[in-house]
Amino acid sequence: MNKLLIALVAVLSFSSFVQAQGNIEAGKVKSAACAACHGADGNSPSNLYPKLAGQHAPYLEKQLQQFKNGERANAIMMGMAGALSAQDMQDLAAYYASKTMTPVTVSSEIVAAGEKLYMGGASERKMAACTACHGPRGNGLELAKFPKISSQHPAYIKAQLESFRSKERANSPNGMMSDVAAKLSDADIELLSKYISALH
Repeated sequence: MNKLLIALVAVLSFSSFVQAQGNIEAGKVKSAACAACHGADGNSPSNLYPKLAGQHAPYLEKQLQQFKNGERANAIMMGMAGALSAQDMQDLAAYYASKTMTPVTVSSEIVAAGEKLYMGGASERKMAACTACHGPRGNGLELAKFPKISSQHPAYIKAQLESFRSKERANSPNGMMSDVAAKLSDADIELLSKYISALH
């Protein structure tokens, strides 16, 4: 928990309050190359690929930068991001941030089961609540570059939590997500991924 708070303060302290501005119309044109996986409006039709619509622009830009410099590994995305300039990234991020993510429908039983862990964490495991960084509705923190996770494909959320747990993905500030995910069981991840996807 202390590590989480320290990282959050550090990120907020050093984040610029003036974000670089991308051009939405330019981003729309450039997004044509992204549509096959992420959908024309950023709502990916496949749960293999994340929805980008409505995601915070600073977070999207950060992920593209990390794919380009190798801090985040994915063969397809590293290839795509490798050809992007800083302006391209800003434009794409601005375009997708301007769109609306389509909601996901999940049964009320699943929602109830995942709510306790998402909202309250697990003190016996020294696990902070997800709300600390992602908020009660899963909208994240734009300034801190913590992503919006609500309405995302549950299969994608599950895959990312598993990747953080195994440390295959290790690009969160101070390893926060790896620390949290390490305390999650397979059942926890299943419940959380479905609960989070139902938030909007």
